[in-house]
Amino acid sequence: MHPTLEVTGGVTQLTDWGLLRVSGADALTFLNSQLTQQVADFPPGQARLAGYCSAKGRLLASFVAWRIADDAVLLACSADLLATTAKRLSMYVLRAKCRVEDVSSQFTVMGLAGTRCRTVLGDRLPVQTWQVHADDDGWRVMLPGAEGIDRFLMIASASSAKPDLPALAAGVWAWLEVRSAVPRIVAATVEQFVPQMINFELVGGVDFQKGCYPGQEVVARSQYRGTLKRRMFLFDSDSPAVAPGQEIFHCDDPDQPAGMVVNAAALPGRPSAVLAEVKLSALESGTLHLGSPDGIALTRVALPYPMSEPATT
Repeated sequence: MHPTLEVTGGVTQLTDWGLLRVSGADALTFLNSQLTQQVADFPPGQARLAGYCSAKGRLLASFVAWRIADDAVLLACSADLLATTAKRLSMYVLRAKCRVEDVSSQFTVMGLAGTRCRTVLGDRLPVQTWQVHADDDGWRVMLPGAEGIDRFLMIASASSAKPDLPALAAGVWAWLEVRSAVPRIVAATVEQFVPQMINFELVGGVDFQKGCYPGQEVVARSQYRGTLKRRMFLFDSDSPAVAPGQEIFHCDDPDQPAGMVVNAAALPGRPSAVLAEVKLSALESGTLHLGSPDGIALTRVALPYPMSEPATT
């Protein structure tokens, strides 16, 4: 048993995150036609998870999205997907009055974690998960916490100073991100997962009441026909080198992988945190291993949300 992770409060620059801005008179309706999330009625002060799927219902990218103006939405996603995602979205703008831009160079993306953040920033921080606080210095989004530690995504102009907080080790932030069990699509996992395979609907990333978007029929069929045979779970691992896209094998089946790593992070003194999509049948007996049936074993730990209904925290 490892001791409770203590993070009193700190800030780190998130160089693995980037930003797209979609703006123009048709920005909201255009995004509503492309993403898994309801965007047309986006309320101010509220962020939402959203996915961008191929026609086959496989996730090409995942976003934290929120309105920054009446006619503009900011999409925060993995930096290694910015160029391809911006290009693909732009291809489908057609006659819509909107523009898709990579605005990462204009802003600094930071992660804040711990109780001291609220002491320093006070009412400039939101108080509810997925709430957004906006002011002249940028935006702060409250993300789902992990290990009892509050987390915030902070977007500030590139010229702004960091908040007066101690430096937070990038590894601590990454480990907490994985332990929150909110998945993030990166280059190594593009087109690998239907949203439900990585619990995306459980963490609020899919709206099943909205209109059409690429891959919607596949996503809806997975939801309502009860045919889903794969899900995402949280694991510990003794390997310090787990990476997204790495295959997972069952001890009794060397011929085909039983799953794939979605996100992972190592933290000195603790097991690596691993989010992995696996066959449900592979959990019934035996053990799961990284890379091969005799690779380093994975130890399943509890998810921070139930599997049967959307998570609210």
